[in-house]
Amino acid sequence: QHFDAPGKSPFMDMELVPKYADEGGMGTEGGTVVEIDPRMAQNLGMRTADVKTGTFWQRVDTVGSVAVDENRIAVVEARASGWVERLDVRAVGDTVRAGQVVAGIYSPELLAAQEELALAQKLKDATLIDAAQTRLKLLNASTSGRPQRQTLIAAPQSGVVTELMVRQGAQVTPGMPLLKLADLSKVWILVEVPEAQAAWVAVGKPAEASLKSLPGKIFEGTVDYVYPLLDTQTRTLRARLAFDNTDGALKPGMYAEVTVFGGAKSDVTLVPSEAVIRTGSRSVVLVAEAEGRYRPIEVTL
Repeated sequence: QHFDAPGKSPFMDMELVPKYADEGGMGTEGGTVVEIDPRMAQNLGMRTADVKTGTFWQRVDTVGSVAVDENRIAVVEARASGWVERLDVRAVGDTVRAGQVVAGIYSPELLAAQEELALAQKLKDATLIDAAQTRLKLLNASTSGRPQRQTLIAAPQSGVVTELMVRQGAQVTPGMPLLKLADLSKVWILVEVPEAQAAWVAVGKPAEASLKSLPGKIFEGTVDYVYPLLDTQTRTLRARLAFDNTDGALKPGMYAEVTVFGGAKSDVTLVPSEAVIRTGSRSVVLVAEAEGRYRPIEVTL
């Protein structure tokens, strides 16, 4: 027998038991209701959380590899033919500073140009002096002082030798690279961003990186460039992040765990991420109604 109000049972000494219209499996709005005994819920460790309104940070968690900043690579080359008589850099990985002599080249062409300048200065011929100085500048040689057998070549910037193309005694030709220098005071970290989160990553957005070799230390950087092409196989977008590296902790080739912060959205509905059930075709949360009763509601993330 059914009653439309709570109270004592007229047949037994007990309270009437509430029954709901949707206990047959369909809710009042056509949705399924899940019933779980409170003791079972406690044994399962089920928890509920309040739905809140707040700020949602669009963050992308990914991994990347440290790389040399290609804008900070310099090539030291020979401007005239000759022979390497002095080589102060002996191995890849050597560190040099800006202005440091890295090689000395004996070049008959350079020596002849220096002698021409000395003769023009002796004759005090302004036209010849200007022409000789211009020639020496084009050959990247000094335009002051007496002729020297060796033309000293200095490093254009501080950095680490990444390639060494010559050895002492080797013959060189005009335009031949002697070595490459990479300034590691700033480095790149190259990352792959999932297609679904690609719109969150833009130039200038802040980023953080951490290394397993330095637990607890966080490096701060920014998005430097987002590549225009999407990898069709992995469905990811490549981006490069710029980081200061004055202490040299970030070494090219290292793997880093990276977080890119895409910005904030205000006044959004927030629930714990573990409360969302992803079925593949939709996302659902369970709304707690009466004790032991939960209604699944489809949500858009």
